[in-house]
Amino acid sequence: MPVRVEETTSSSSSSSSSASSQLSGENSSGHTSPPVCTLLTVGQKQAFSGTQNVSSLQKDEAWRVNVRIQGCNLDHGYLCGTMEALNVPMADTPVVTFWEGEIVDGKNYTFYTGKWEASSEDDIRHWTKFPSFQPFLEQVKVDGGKSLDLINYPYIFMRWKEQYFVNVGTDCGLTIAGFYYVCFSCTDGSINGFYYDPNSSPFQKLELKSTNEGRSGFSFSFYELQ
Repeated sequence: MPVRVEETTSSSSSSSSSASSQLSGENSSGHTSPPVCTLLTVGQKQAFSGTQNVSSLQKDEAWRVNVRIQGCNLDHGYLCGTMEALNVPMADTPVVTFWEGEIVDGKNYTFYTGKWEASSEDDIRHWTKFPSFQPFLEQVKVDGGKSLDLINYPYIFMRWKEQYFVNVGTDCGLTIAGFYYVCFSCTDGSINGFYYDPNSSPFQKLELKSTNEGRSGFSFSFYELQ
């Protein structure tokens, strides 16, 4: 979640406040979170920790970020969770947001976003930041990737869109107008992402590692989509 444009013209900001908590039940904003996904290992906390660079120019300017996967529905290409930014300069407390995600599976969602002010050119520009996307580039230009077989591919591509602040008000000086292009590695459980918002600093990079000992962050594969 970057800093609001009207409050700073140098949109140097962190993007998604990530993940802590208790989305089962109703939060302080009055929203009810989706049920925990049964395809995730029972009792296994799907947690990630890392950083987000709040400026594409100043690589050492980063916020510490935690993310927790709260639930998913693979049949609909859906997942959700929380994000928590820990060292936000203008906030007295860690800032937590709730986000919902779209899994690029060729069935429910393609590599083309089609909303959130993202053009197909914006999509290509961001997806090509991931080396693992390169084999799909030419086909995505043709049909958005609808004809691609992603079942056995060792990377999962997603979009994460923050929906609301969990523990602060909308007057906190941050914005959640944008969204993340995300790539998850099934091999080591790492997550890389880039925040997109035409009114914020471009290509704010999200880098996360799984904090689940001895396991990658997700316990499912695309075989379960069939």
